[in-house]
Amino acid sequence: MKKINVWMLSILLFVAVFTGCKKDETTPTPTPVNESELLATYLESTNSPLGKDYVNTDMPSVITATDVYTLNQTNQIYIIDIRNKGDYDTLGHIQNAVQVPLANLLTHIKGVNLANYSKVAIVCYTGQTAGFGALLLRLMGYDKVFSMKWGMCSWNTKFAAKWNNSVSNTYATQFTTTASPKAAAGSLPTLNTGKTTGQEILEARVNALLTEGFGPATVTNATVFGALNNYYVVNYWPEAQYNLGHIPGAIQYTPKASMKIAADLKTLPTNKPIAVYCYTGQTSAYLAAYLRLLGYDAKSILYGTNGMAFDFMTTNNITPTFTAAEIKGYNYVQ
Repeated sequence: MKKINVWMLSILLFVAVFTGCKKDETTPTPTPVNESELLATYLESTNSPLGKDYVNTDMPSVITATDVYTLNQTNQIYIIDIRNKGDYDTLGHIQNAVQVPLANLLTHIKGVNLANYSKVAIVCYTGQTAGFGALLLRLMGYDKVFSMKWGMCSWNTKFAAKWNNSVSNTYATQFTTTASPKAAAGSLPTLNTGKTTGQEILEARVNALLTEGFGPATVTNATVFGALNNYYVVNYWPEAQYNLGHIPGAIQYTPKASMKIAADLKTLPTNKPIAVYCYTGQTSAYLAAYLRLLGYDAKSILYGTNGMAFDFMTTNNITPTFTAAEIKGYNYVQ
């Protein structure tokens, strides 16, 4: 009887081991996460940190120098100056402004008690780098964050050279009214953060873009016009204005509407640089930041149409344009 029991036990153990091994061999491999799709879906949803699709509802969030000045008189605004420290110290800055490198923006704001302020203004030289940083903070849930329109150029004439020297009509004669169609819808870019939730991917990408800086997200108008076929040019204007004239080959995408998965987002190429332009380079900085967040090689054309065809804008009543009236002459400290 003992021998039979031992024999039966051996058979049972063999079956158990064999079955266990077979299970291990047939366990399905987890499906890889499509990170870009997951992130875009998350940011378009009410589960996002802002509880809405910010890019297609409210973007951009811009505050004027006048409003910054007024709120600063009663300490209602927290001002973050992301220019380099040498210029902040030597050239001067807005009273109460705190100098923070772009790379440290998220870390810094996490340590600020924003309950004491109604708004946060990010200030740079021209409003463009500030737009890039503001988009990233906004998507992280910081709904009090705004970029200051025109940057320090609008604060005082001492700081206005960058915009004064960038307004131009160099490419006005090349603008065309010939429309170009959107590309066929494809897939979103590939991201490899290794994260598995929308929030985790978002934070990883925000940190990566802040570390990378605004430089890779920019392109000059001269570079684009020098090799138009190398770029998928996005005109980020309403269609009626696009029809008045635009960069040759540019494709029109409607602000607050087109950059949804269910709309035109997937018509953007993943195998070619995307050159985005708006009126001033400030809104396109926001959009370039968003597209880079998703993995696109998107670049904002610096200074927008103000830097390419200023008179075209004024003739067609397209605003905003940078003029002397935008320079407010407010005091600053050193």
